[in-house]
Amino acid sequence: MKNIFLPCSVLFSAGLLVACSQGQNEPSTTNSTAFATACNVGDVQLLADFPTSRMDVCERVGENEFSITLKPENTPINSSPWYAFKAVAKQPAQIKVTMQVEGDKHRYLPKSSTDLSNWSLIKFADNEKLRSFSLDLTTEPTYIAGQEIIDNQYYIDWSKELEAQHGLNYDVVGESVQGRPIYKLESKTADNNKWLVVLGRMHPPELTGALALFPFVETLLSDSDVAKQFRSEYNIFIAPNINPDGVELGNWRHNVNGVDLNRDWNKFKQPEVIAIDSYLKQLVADGAKMSMAIDFHSTHRDIFYTMPNDYGVAQRYLVNNWLNSLDKQHPDFKVIQKPGNNPDLGVFKQYFADNFNVHAITYEMGDNTDRAFIKELAADAANELMRTMMKDNEELNND
Repeated sequence: MKNIFLPCSVLFSAGLLVACSQGQNEPSTTNSTAFATACNVGDVQLLADFPTSRMDVCERVGENEFSITLKPENTPINSSPWYAFKAVAKQPAQIKVTMQVEGDKHRYLPKSSTDLSNWSLIKFADNEKLRSFSLDLTTEPTYIAGQEIIDNQYYIDWSKELEAQHGLNYDVVGESVQGRPIYKLESKTADNNKWLVVLGRMHPPELTGALALFPFVETLLSDSDVAKQFRSEYNIFIAPNINPDGVELGNWRHNVNGVDLNRDWNKFKQPEVIAIDSYLKQLVADGAKMSMAIDFHSTHRDIFYTMPNDYGVAQRYLVNNWLNSLDKQHPDFKVIQKPGNNPDLGVFKQYFADNFNVHAITYEMGDNTDRAFIKELAADAANELMRTMMKDNEELNND
């Protein structure tokens, strides 16, 4: 298997030039030393005042030296400490930042950007639980985050562009706990009743999943012959961002109620999950036939969590045939399939298979996987899925 790592220069260049809208989140500060004053005063400041930002506790411990403590929204929680803040200076300066995670350890490597589009790794040092780095500032704000920043407005602008390009149905499918809209995109024709479902951003910091979802969806909606043929046979439902509260607030994993949305697909207590479930079941009541579903995530490595091919779902070998074909297209990269069946866990893929008797997978990209490769793989995955879904998959294809 080929390991794919982040380049040390540009990590991600957004396809859309989207400016992050400004929010009202205020950074938390404490004063515990003679030097410690609020981080949002002085000639050099660290600020968490924009959507997705999170700094929790910030202390000024010396001239242009800062200590940050990261805290989860609630516990217990998956170990995914998120941080995003900006450094501003009245004149060029160098800052030193030390970060620690309360009761946990770091997951995401620090990155910086001056335009919220191009991101570079920051050279850092770890000393037990402390992570430290120095950074040269200009008079322009420098953004520092665990992963690239993709906020709620980005999804809106991306969706509206696709709506305009492809004549999609772009509408609200439900609301979050705090009343933020959960949007859906639909490609459908009147004489189709088969549906492919695509979900994203259940877990706010899982940006590599988002970076895969964008080109995957764009490939499904493209003007290629295979995409046009696929859309003549299948409708597509896309909910790219179903945890907008968690995204806005920079949560590690949960929604505002402190619940992992990918553990609620058997309880149905969270409005974000209820909205998707209700809509899909209404489609079925109106004559739709669910055919396949994918939800996009990030973890420590690239892996595809699948349903077992002997689970009794339709088109038994659909996922095997799809992912085996994708694997052959990338001889230097191992497409890892991990089948599993856990009805009590409450994950989306299990819910989808049990309710609609068809395959569903969780598409996971590694936190540090090369961003150009994520895009390449996602486009190839979308093309190969369309080809596979338009075939009979009751037999295993070993060609």
